[in-house]
Amino acid sequence: MLRNRFRPLLVAWLLGLAPMLAAAQSEPIPGWLQRHVGTGEGKIAPVVLRRARALHQRKLASGAVRNPCYLAMDATRPSTEKSGAPARRFYVICEGRKQFRAISSGYGNGRKLERADFSNGRTCARHFSNAEGSKLTTGGAYVTAETRTSFKGYIRDGGKRKAFFRTFLLFDGEGDTANARERAIGGHRAAFVKWQCRFKKPGSRHADEEGFVPFGRLVDYTAGRSNGCTTWSEDHTDEVLDLVRGNPTTLYIYPESGDIDAVARAVKGKRSLKGAGLYWNASCLSKIGTPKFWPKRKLQPIINAWRDSLPSYTYEPLPICK
Repeated sequence: MLRNRFRPLLVAWLLGLAPMLAAAQSEPIPGWLQRHVGTGEGKIAPVVLRRARALHQRKLASGAVRNPCYLAMDATRPSTEKSGAPARRFYVICEGRKQFRAISSGYGNGRKLERADFSNGRTCARHFSNAEGSKLTTGGAYVTAETRTSFKGYIRDGGKRKAFFRTFLLFDGEGDTANARERAIGGHRAAFVKWQCRFKKPGSRHADEEGFVPFGRLVDYTAGRSNGCTTWSEDHTDEVLDLVRGNPTTLYIYPESGDIDAVARAVKGKRSLKGAGLYWNASCLSKIGTPKFWPKRKLQPIINAWRDSLPSYTYEPLPICK
């Protein structure tokens, strides 16, 4: 009996998960937070919370972070709720303040190439990868890093042309997510400027050599997909950035590659996920069938070959705004 009791801990240790497991077991989930645990709308799945707490506690103990709040995301959930509103699958948790926030977030849209189709639909994510250029989400452990704000173009705001800037929050990862910087994976507002024309503004520091700046339409894709980054609505972006700017914290994204492979085997074997101790959002699983993780070693050569096959691009300047 004693041997069986310690078998899970031994297995976790062999897998390199013992520190996370020990941390997760050291502090039970408080009652106020337990009320937010579940698989319904606005709740966080038990496995996602356990791992997010364990990662945060491990990083606190090592001194890597000091922020009392932490972040989590469940990329197995759908993009929209039954009401039609953007689905809440990103979590901001501050246990000391007894605060729990569930907000929306995008997932990677992937690509459809001749040699491999790893594109995701608008509702649910089936494909995941850590390959550079895959435009896919990678689950696992991250720590937020510095922010970078960049000019994206001019837009019309209140009848006037206004410069639009977007702040990018960098992530540092480990394991499957270790190449987050190489992939330019981080968090930002779910919006971009779709350039339409250019106009003369020689005094602007954003003007090109001829004194022109780009102008376009602001596109908001809060309930849509991303290029693999974590994306939020305008108001929630400010909330997250204010929380972590100058005070890094942890972000845990579910599912990891091992979870995806295990769920895929269970689905193919027609076994119950609950009976196998596995988790995937039920509504999305019914839509995607079998999830798939594309490891970098397999997908990267395909992406690189596709890039090499592309014809050389000839830059065409934007038309002059009327």
